[in-house]
Amino acid sequence: MVLQFFADYLKHQFTAKTRHGTHSPFVYKLADEVIYDFSVKNEYKEIEAQRKKLLNDQRLITVTDLGAGSHLNKNRTKKVSQIAKNALKSPRLAQLIYRLAANHQPNNMIELGTCLGITSAYLSKAQPKADVLTIEGCPQTAEVAHQNFKDLYLNNIELQVGNFNDLLPKAIAERDQLDFVYIDGNHTKEATLNYFHWCLPKVTENTLLIFDDIYWSEGMKQAWEEIKNHPQVTITVDLFWIGLVYFRKGQAKEHFKLKY
Repeated sequence: MVLQFFADYLKHQFTAKTRHGTHSPFVYKLADEVIYDFSVKNEYKEIEAQRKKLLNDQRLITVTDLGAGSHLNKNRTKKVSQIAKNALKSPRLAQLIYRLAANHQPNNMIELGTCLGITSAYLSKAQPKADVLTIEGCPQTAEVAHQNFKDLYLNNIELQVGNFNDLLPKAIAERDQLDFVYIDGNHTKEATLNYFHWCLPKVTENTLLIFDDIYWSEGMKQAWEEIKNHPQVTITVDLFWIGLVYFRKGQAKEHFKLKY
């Protein structure tokens, strides 16, 4: 699996383009002003200081794993520092998600998979007036995330704990439309396609769906291809680590691979 992932990464690097190889004005602007904006922003510093605390946090917590391929709850004891090192999105990727949210200016955001709350914090900082809902399956991980939100004085985040299959459909039903959804949940083909199809009735031409780990497994790669080919989808941007899905009306269907 690791070798295949590395092979997929090399293939992506050889076939992906930069902003200069992009002929779509929309995607060129997105690449130029958002994806490749590596300037340091004040909002990054506070969140990365919180990440540093987590990387040094020696507390032991019980992690309930409802992840890919898991039919039963798996409880494991882990240090917070270990989770921070292995499970959190890198600063580079978390800050990209921040920029995407800041550029998109959504009124509501849903994150599936809170972990320790660092990416949630970036979403909150990106659009402080938006309602941010983040959903986590593990109660003790969620407790750490909740404390991080308090430490960072983030008041626009609602954290729900439970099964994604129960909480996500309910959250979608409660909203008139979906503006911004970041899916970092159960990384299986079936689950990913379920999340996508549950979102579809509430997407608009201004909706952005982001799918994490689209090359994580053969199943995830198949799910990504099905999402790309869905008739409601008009533009996708494959950044290897994440995939962006747009529903812009009146635009020809196009798929882009960009280096990141």
